[in-house]
Amino acid sequence: MELSATRIINYILNVFTGLIYLKLHESLYKNCARLLFDDEFLPTFRSSTLLKLNIRIQCFDDCLYLLDGRFSQLHTLCVDLVHINRPHEIKNQGDLPNLKCFSPSCNLAISFYDELILPLLYRMSNLEQLGLYIETVNTTLIDGNHLKRDVINPEDIQRTFVDFPKKNIISNVDYFPEAKQSQCRIYSYPSFTPYYNNITNNFPGGLFQYVRVISLYDEYPFEHEFFIRIQKSFPFIEELTVINYKSQNEKQSYESINDSQNLSLVEYSFLNEIAIVRVHDHYIEQFLFNTKTYLHDNVLLHINYESLQRVTHNFTRENTQINCAKINELILYGERCPISSLQKYFPNAKICFFKSTL
Repeated sequence: MELSATRIINYILNVFTGLIYLKLHESLYKNCARLLFDDEFLPTFRSSTLLKLNIRIQCFDDCLYLLDGRFSQLHTLCVDLVHINRPHEIKNQGDLPNLKCFSPSCNLAISFYDELILPLLYRMSNLEQLGLYIETVNTTLIDGNHLKRDVINPEDIQRTFVDFPKKNIISNVDYFPEAKQSQCRIYSYPSFTPYYNNITNNFPGGLFQYVRVISLYDEYPFEHEFFIRIQKSFPFIEELTVINYKSQNEKQSYESINDSQNLSLVEYSFLNEIAIVRVHDHYIEQFLFNTKTYLHDNVLLHINYESLQRVTHNFTRENTQINCAKINELILYGERCPISSLQKYFPNAKICFFKSTL
């Protein structure tokens, strides 16, 4: 966008002086314009009438700025952050008695939950609705007991929560023996988060209409039916990353009976960015075979060059030509190579190389 989100909001609040609800989101996630308090409009960016604000911001600093008193009547704040790092010193961090609903989301894992998120929640003495769409690492497990103990028990907050509706709480645990790691996911359903990361074969299903960015990771193979489930659960995804080095078990049986034509086609209606760098070749075939996946035009593809060369039989394979022609930007990881045959195989793509991997 030509104008920054900060300038746009400043203009809106100056024109609509009695505004009570503001939601600033882009039509496509990749065109995201985020609020960043970094220009001369910071001192005048305020409203005494705004009650609800739903916005994408850059960092935790910006969240604290939004709560520094510039919106004195605000009772609902939904913010989507790029990252949550330790903030700079920001004045006016007193109680927030007017805030009734707070919903932060972040696509990157954070390590400062106890130091940053909990103190902010303690300031919200009359909080009624809380949505924490964040991933934490090396820190407190955020389960029901944690919320009751560390968020509700402080005197100012305890009386404002009645109960957690158990029938709407979904949880699952994944163990990764090779990596010697585990993950626990707990969320209320339906969920309003724009992200859903590290989805495994243990995914419990459901419909997530607000999710735009997902990643798939497992130490067990993803079969074709798994991708059908993912498409049905996340019909509006725009960005997809796959990390899986295990070969598909069912691929050989499909090939042995020549049954690939009878596979249910997976159609991604809104997908515009795919990252399949750290994967077995089978997952490259999963997305590039037009008999398995239907892609719409104008897709950005991240992929390893040698893997792509292998799967496309040195850029001659017919099964992958149709979907490759729909790629409008190709980011290759590995050593740079001559691209004459590559450009013919990707006739509509802008091609560039990176030495590192995602």
